[in-house]
Amino acid sequence: MTKDNSTIRINDTQTLAQGKGKLMSITFEQRRRDGSWQERKREVYDNGNSAVILPYDADRNTVLLTRQLRLPIYLQDGLDRSIEACAGKLDDETAEKRIIKEIEEELGYRIEKVDRLFELYASPAAIMEKITFFTCAYSPADKVSEGGGLAEEGEDIEVIEITLEQAAVMVAAGEIIDAKTVVLIQYFGERLRARAGTQDFI
Repeated sequence: MTKDNSTIRINDTQTLAQGKGKLMSITFEQRRRDGSWQERKREVYDNGNSAVILPYDADRNTVLLTRQLRLPIYLQDGLDRSIEACAGKLDDETAEKRIIKEIEEELGYRIEKVDRLFELYASPAAIMEKITFFTCAYSPADKVSEGGGLAEEGEDIEVIEITLEQAAVMVAAGEIIDAKTVVLIQYFGERLRARAGTQDFI
């Protein structure tokens, strides 16, 4: 939890619920820009930090994605599957080590080297989770299983291989609605365009 400093004073922290994550009620004071102090209260959910990756095959211009149930999306929109980049919680491991494990568990590919891109907060007003974004090179030769995730953790993951251009079209059509996946697809497309020195997608 952030320590008190010249602009924030944490007065009280209460745990409202705790399972895989922890929901807290935080009472704090914030120094406003005019110098006055204002007491505020927010609910904050700490569900751990995570990592996400978009594997890319430059020879075939393909990426690997997953399709799986996300209960909040089902409750909100009635969709029983969400198309997303491979991701997982760090669980006290480094982001690099964790995402390499997730690639093999979820996608069925054994990868030794990943490229760290950046870190982002998806919803910083209420959720503490910080996500580390990666990409990596892959090829059909790296495939060691069908993937699918761990059944004992309730995972039932379908692996999808499509071109980067198809992925961008799916974002524009509203077929990919997971924020971290959209960020990766758009960032990676821009990076490839910059390398190629062209305004075309690839």
